[in-house]
Amino acid sequence: MRAHGEHGAILRALTRDAGLVSGYVRGGRSRRLRPILVPGNLVALELRARTDEQLGSATAELLTSRAPLLAEPLPASAIDWATSLTAATLPESQPYPALYAALSGVLGAIAAATSARQWAAALARYELLLLAELGFGLNLEECAATGVRSDLAFVSPRTGGAVCAGAAAGYEARLFPLPRFLRGVDHDPALSDILDGMAITGHFLDRDLLEGRNRDLLAVRERLVGRLKRAVA
Repeated sequence: MRAHGEHGAILRALTRDAGLVSGYVRGGRSRRLRPILVPGNLVALELRARTDEQLGSATAELLTSRAPLLAEPLPASAIDWATSLTAATLPESQPYPALYAALSGVLGAIAAATSARQWAAALARYELLLLAELGFGLNLEECAATGVRSDLAFVSPRTGGAVCAGAAAGYEARLFPLPRFLRGVDHDPALSDILDGMAITGHFLDRDLLEGRNRDLLAVRERLVGRLKRAVA
């Protein structure tokens, strides 16, 4: 949400069937509506516009509030990053049902988890899915050098392809270690493995999606990663 006029606001919301949409909310910065228009909240949204090109007027009814989580540093950083990344990179009015479901899962996990490890893996997999949905998917199913599908231990920062241990011999320092959870193999990864996964997704988000004015979002992600690293320590 961003301010518009004296009391209004323009919201951007991810919907299941219409993708990312924008609308003007009259009185969006009022005491009554501010708690509803919080990043990460689930709302029933009504959007009306005379033409497809016109910014429509929007009303929102709160269904699920995640506002209390914004008082906790780690969950707040995760919600800020996940919602900001989504709003900045997706084209408007193009449905991404898989991303909608995945983001809902991430936000639900943040709300339900007792520790960061229980939602951080879902967030890393969401970043991986977003890259794939926007045409920058990584090939983690076979070795980019040999074509084998076993003993995959690294990821090339240049190609985004997995590399098996044998093909990586002598070049390990130039590659990312590949945590098993990114391939859907490990369903209970350690937080250190999750950070390895986020190093991979962060590299390709930076290189392929966050260009120009969106690059300032990296500071949001760096704050999140820094807090996760302190949780490991």
